[in-house]
Amino acid sequence: MPGNLKLSVHSGSDKFSIYGPLHNAIKKFDAGVHLKTAGTTWLEELIGLAEAGGAGLDLAKEIYAEAYSHREELCAPYATVIDIDPDKLPLPSAVAGWSSEHFVYALRHDPKCPAYNNSLRQLLHVGFKVAAKMGDCYLNLLSATEPTIAKNVTENLFSRHIKPVFIGE
Repeated sequence: MPGNLKLSVHSGSDKFSIYGPLHNAIKKFDAGVHLKTAGTTWLEELIGLAEAGGAGLDLAKEIYAEAYSHREELCAPYATVIDIDPDKLPLPSAVAGWSSEHFVYALRHDPKCPAYNNSLRQLLHVGFKVAAKMGDCYLNLLSATEPTIAKNVTENLFSRHIKPVFIGE
């Protein structure tokens, strides 16, 4: 392969399992890699909104309810790369009663956490269009909760992506 080519890694949350071997290959072959994290950054924004509580949590719940009600159309373009078990998706009425902590634990990519819900995470991953349609309502709450969101986005980008791939554990 030409020396200027870079491997592009974009495989959703399960890409974490290849970060160790990817790091070793980069070091061994002095190779480049393109690491796509935009989808997980969007999810970290949602986590930050929920973690902030109040209006942020309310908006995160509203986004879930809208994504849930439009899941067929939201999932269709990604049908070959997502695996959502509809039976594991909580009803929006149940999510409406969740605490900030519960919402965060269900959404944050931590397979060891008993509250983690991969189906909910994948639905919200493809539900970015819901937030985009909210326009200023969404953007204004992002600004209002920026410190919480920035903490989550930074932790996600550095600790979960950059460090394991480029620095090593």
